[in-house]
Amino acid sequence: MLLQRLEALPVGSFHYKLLFITGLGWLFDAMDTGLIGFVLPVLGKEWGLAATQMGAIGSIGLVGMALGAVVAGSIADRFGRKTVFSATVIMYSIATGLCAISWSYESLLLFRFFVGFGLGGELPVAATLMSEFAPTSLRGRFIVLLESFWGVGWICAACIAYMFIPVYGWHYAFIIGALPAIYVFFIRLHMPESVRYLLSKGKVAEAQKIVNDLEQKLGVKYNGELTLKPETVTVEKPRLKDLWSKKYLSRTIMLWIVWFGIVYSYYGIFTWLPAIVYQQGFEFVKTFEYVLLITFAQLPGYFCAAWLVDKIGRKYTLSLFLCMSGVASYFFGQADTAQMIIFWGCVMSFFNLGAWGVVYTYTPELYPTAIRAMGSGWAAGIGRIGGMAAPFVVGLMIEAGSDMHTVFYMFATVFVIIAVAVFSLGIETKKKNLENI
Repeated sequence: MLLQRLEALPVGSFHYKLLFITGLGWLFDAMDTGLIGFVLPVLGKEWGLAATQMGAIGSIGLVGMALGAVVAGSIADRFGRKTVFSATVIMYSIATGLCAISWSYESLLLFRFFVGFGLGGELPVAATLMSEFAPTSLRGRFIVLLESFWGVGWICAACIAYMFIPVYGWHYAFIIGALPAIYVFFIRLHMPESVRYLLSKGKVAEAQKIVNDLEQKLGVKYNGELTLKPETVTVEKPRLKDLWSKKYLSRTIMLWIVWFGIVYSYYGIFTWLPAIVYQQGFEFVKTFEYVLLITFAQLPGYFCAAWLVDKIGRKYTLSLFLCMSGVASYFFGQADTAQMIIFWGCVMSFFNLGAWGVVYTYTPELYPTAIRAMGSGWAAGIGRIGGMAAPFVVGLMIEAGSDMHTVFYMFATVFVIIAVAVFSLGIETKKKNLENI
């Protein structure tokens, strides 16, 4: 059987190349997301924007991400992972380039929406594609390593912001962000379509050719039957209602709770963190060195999670990282010295982004091939709603007189709630074949 042959392939150059190709997409996504945070203060001053207008520029991207995740995830189950992945990369690249020539506030809002749509669509589809090619024994590690490119993208965004914007202006930051358009051509040259997707659509000959080519590249000789009869394959159609069927109901509820909570916490914390801590008298949080320090703390978090997901499993690693994110948030809220703010900020960054890596691993594993991208896309889309809500909620709390302690106690509570949801509703998928989960 083709899937057995796919699973039997040794880890080799193909898997690492696929990781690198999809990872670059992740890096460019993070770079673009980070750039807008650095561009907004400069743009607001140049155009004389009000705080609400600047907030809208940030929020419109999240609206686009929510819709992009849902739409791209759904059509990827109909038209293929590779096609949709390429289309979303092209969309956000072109839209980012158009941001550089924005002539008004309204035009920038429009372009940022399409940037968000492309970003939101690319991430769950890329994770789905990688999970369908990664070997079962190391699938978790590959997906978490894929997510680690996000941290590298943020570092690139910070460097571009501090090296280019002061010298060349905000326009060039967006031009650099548009470079992934060139990268799309490499996607089409080096990335095959998902074998699992092709089989689910009855495209047996195409799937068989990909497996044959991979065996040849990796030096594997197959001695069995080289053909698979099309009539032995069941063609499945993705249906939204399947996410709420008896088998997947608890999985969908758990994923939507977790995605909403983790995105809510991430955007709430990292959008407001500099401003909140600055108000407490710690000016260093707005320095380039502090941003890099917090960002660098993400990378060992990813690597630790990548090792643990295939050792103790997805459910327990995710629960642990979410709980520790809550602990770090609690103590960060209590920090009253620069040293403690830096320490707990790094711990919070370590566990928060490590948890993100596990979420992207866990999500596509909980659905069958026919609805895998759709299920992942809807979960990510619900998460973006949390991302839109968090900055608004924190703003209301600050206006109501809440201090840093109260705000981070709230985030600590959210982390504990979603950790409990994973532990109570989640199932373990470690080293299980995707067809048997």
